[in-house]
Amino acid sequence: MTRSTLKAWLVAAVAASIATAGSNSDQLQVYDYVVVGGGTAGSALATRLSQGLPDKTILLIEAGPEALDEDRINIPGMKGSTLGTLYDWNFTTIPQTGLNGRVLGANRGKVLGGSSALNLMTWDRSAAEEYDGWEQLGNPSWNWKNMIAAMKDVETFTGINSSNYGDQGVGTSGPIHTIINRVIPAQQELWLQSMADLGIPHNLNSLGGNPIGYMNQPSNIDSRTWTRSYAANSYIPKSGSNLHLLLETRVAKVNLRKGRNSHTATGVTLQDGTIISVRREVILSCGAIQSPGLLELSGIGSKAVLSKAGIDQIIDLEGVGENLQDHVRYQASYQLKDNFTSFDILKYNTTYAATQLALWHAKQTSLYDYTGSGYSYLNWHQVVGNMAAKLNSLAQNVVLSLGSVVDKKKLQYIGSLLSPQVEVIFSDGYTGVKGYPTIGSPLYGKGFFTLIGVVMHPLSRGNIHITSADVDTKPLIDPQYLSNEYDVQAAIEAIKYCRKIANSSPLSSAWVSEFEPGMAVQTDEDWRQYVLNTTLSIYHPVGTCAMLPKKDGGVVNPELIVYGTNNLRVVDASIIPVLPSAHIQTAVYGIAERAARFIIEIS
Repeated sequence: MTRSTLKAWLVAAVAASIATAGSNSDQLQVYDYVVVGGGTAGSALATRLSQGLPDKTILLIEAGPEALDEDRINIPGMKGSTLGTLYDWNFTTIPQTGLNGRVLGANRGKVLGGSSALNLMTWDRSAAEEYDGWEQLGNPSWNWKNMIAAMKDVETFTGINSSNYGDQGVGTSGPIHTIINRVIPAQQELWLQSMADLGIPHNLNSLGGNPIGYMNQPSNIDSRTWTRSYAANSYIPKSGSNLHLLLETRVAKVNLRKGRNSHTATGVTLQDGTIISVRREVILSCGAIQSPGLLELSGIGSKAVLSKAGIDQIIDLEGVGENLQDHVRYQASYQLKDNFTSFDILKYNTTYAATQLALWHAKQTSLYDYTGSGYSYLNWHQVVGNMAAKLNSLAQNVVLSLGSVVDKKKLQYIGSLLSPQVEVIFSDGYTGVKGYPTIGSPLYGKGFFTLIGVVMHPLSRGNIHITSADVDTKPLIDPQYLSNEYDVQAAIEAIKYCRKIANSSPLSSAWVSEFEPGMAVQTDEDWRQYVLNTTLSIYHPVGTCAMLPKKDGGVVNPELIVYGTNNLRVVDASIIPVLPSAHIQTAVYGIAERAARFIIEIS
């Protein structure tokens, strides 16, 4: 099937399901299952329910449009170009004390497929012991064995037993297609060699539960068409006619009926007042930023929060919107020597960019294929050696003052040699904070690479809450980034290690100057201020409807049912109790796969 034929077929398949929903007024009023949020988890879950329960009706409600023919989503090399557009909710945090009062973006997908349509296509997993940790926190069956089985069901990986990957931890028959990028720049090859020279092991099985090492990491790209493979174009076309889509539609609240021992979700009220009833379940898949808000709009949450928003409390559940965790990133950028070509050329050379785009459309190798594949996952001993004990001591002091089960679990990982504490990404091209050099400046037209450092288990935890009963009012988002000394020192060590890599042979032979932060940054105080002034989110929010015992701040039980209800579930990143040492999309897909099995088994 050609790229254009596949695109036409996908658009037609989705259009048919929308038309079916719109053409039958009875079906618009009552469904067996209503899934709110057609993002990464919601699209996958609704599809699996459609397949596994062919005699049941499923409605998937998404606030955004479908964008199956949108080049900025489909073309790998255009990753990031949809942030801040109509496909983005464009959320922001409140001013962050730990970042010198800065406000950060909190980008999330407002489009069919959600953030799987907007993300940068990293396909990875955290350490096996971290998934086992979910079970240890009071969630039977949520462990590595069951999660890896679910995550493998998500994917079709191309490249088993190749020069870039082995054979562990990958699926071969799932909807999402993954592959290691066929474009690997010369400067990335030098980075890989420098990592080896620093004593970091080459990991050819990074998806198998042991991510420690450096590698060329897979991306969710369909090798048949070299396009992004995501929830909307890879899951939904596999659904049956019993799945209906309702797009560009907001849900105002979940309707609840009080019973003897619990509340029953009877359906949802749309923003225009339309009521859609359910025979079986309402499932929220709005993501870590919006699922807690919809619970609060429905009267589920803290009395203090609900009262301020003018909402009557129906179910007292203090954990709603709490336990917000996110990864943040720190960047070091380097000007390449002129004999290297970087991804930046697509910014300043329009003729070259047009030629490369034509090659992509002709299904030939192109710079627009590029997503980046140079990744490393490191424990503290690998990054700072004997200083790891000092960082562990800092973390212990923070955890002693906080004391939650989540913090204690993170402390366990911080001291582990198996769970990564720092991720370093080789990003070809400039992706720093200052901005690419402006037209007319001496460095305009130059190429760069950026090393991105990420601390995997920050101890900062924040919250997300509504402030109004109006669904259009954006939530108040307070991640409390860098709110403790461990997180600050960990960030400093991560970005210093990025400079160490850049100065290591043979990568050091590829660049002429450090563009950012610049060699004027040398002292501990210099590094501290650089971190406070430049840290950005990497958009991995989790934990705000945590799968934990209620006494520990939990919102859902191990079957993902909201406490105090019997048929209202949350299925998305918000249920992840502890931020994993990985980008989150494979875990989110895996959660959706497991939830579908729960629901199908009891139906």
